[in-house]
Amino acid sequence: MKFVLAVCMGFYISSVAHAGQQNDGVNRLALQISDNDPATMNKALNVAANFARMQSDKGNLFEIEIVAFNAGLHLLRKDTSPVLDRVNSMSKSIPDLRLSACQNTINGMTKKKGKAPELVDAAIVVPGGVGRLMQLDNQGYF
Repeated sequence: MKFVLAVCMGFYISSVAHAGQQNDGVNRLALQISDNDPATMNKALNVAANFARMQSDKGNLFEIEIVAFNAGLHLLRKDTSPVLDRVNSMSKSIPDLRLSACQNTINGMTKKKGKAPELVDAAIVVPGGVGRLMQLDNQGYF
């Protein structure tokens, strides 16, 4: 699993210069978090921060969306996120960063714990994580 993650993260990092574009000049990047692993979360946040910095330095317009589902929803939970301070900081410092939380996962966690998890203020709930990633792909996100 770590090898697969390393390959995927390397692909993202090496490919950010060719992020999705829809002929409107906006470079778009979608990242998924589906594991409750601080190292994985930090790597995805690093990719988002590096992409934002690179695009800003070049004067490019950009959009980044991190989609959290399954155990990855912990990224956006106020009570369990191992990277809560960083998520809150990045959501304030990168205006074109969107943090999407999977409603299906929220429903499952609510059923298991008897109450809905409290999410970071910047989180936007989407019906499903995988479905959202497919929408982003269709919208030209890389």
